[in-house]
Amino acid sequence: MKNGKIDVVIADDHQMFRQGIKTILESEHFDVVGEAADGQDAMRLVRKFSPSLALLDFRMPQLNGIDAAHEIQRLSPHTKVILLTMHDDEQFALDALKSGVRGYILKSQAANELIYAVSEVLKGAVYLSPGISEGVVNALLSKKDTPDEILTCREKQVLQLIAEGRTTKDIADLLHLSVKTAESHRSHIMQRLDIHNVAGLVRYAIRQGLIDA
Repeated sequence: MKNGKIDVVIADDHQMFRQGIKTILESEHFDVVGEAADGQDAMRLVRKFSPSLALLDFRMPQLNGIDAAHEIQRLSPHTKVILLTMHDDEQFALDALKSGVRGYILKSQAANELIYAVSEVLKGAVYLSPGISEGVVNALLSKKDTPDEILTCREKQVLQLIAEGRTTKDIADLLHLSVKTAESHRSHIMQRLDIHNVAGLVRYAIRQGLIDA
């Protein structure tokens, strides 16, 4: 927080949407200290500014919003994360909450709903858009949970990059790994999923919501 304003990082790969969110927040006297178009750049901004709030798109190149939220909890534990998404699937919302997300907001909501959600999250509450909140509550009450994770957070990051068409060297550079380690992750992913070609990995990534079809 600077000069009494809450500092915010916004990450979304659609520039017009990102600028619209920035305008809304600045009209309410928030201080947007950084904007990113992909998950890796969002992490860089969080490291640099350690903001009070990070607004992340669910689907972003290089690192999706859920995995980015998980990393933010490690890098900047006080930063509260809100996901902005088109997905009203309760399973995605449950995954987000397990990754430390404090707000899950549908992009179809009105601007005043976003401001209300931000204020609630900053007060320490958890906010879910009305369109999905009932389903998530019912899932929790019925003790429905996400299945056991097949892949680690790092492996999901590697999987997303493979599905985006990145080479092993690209993945190593983006994730600050050796090429050997990146190749090892690729092999483990194929073994754990019992998928042995890139096309199959791409289809799996689409089903998991990591990339668009």
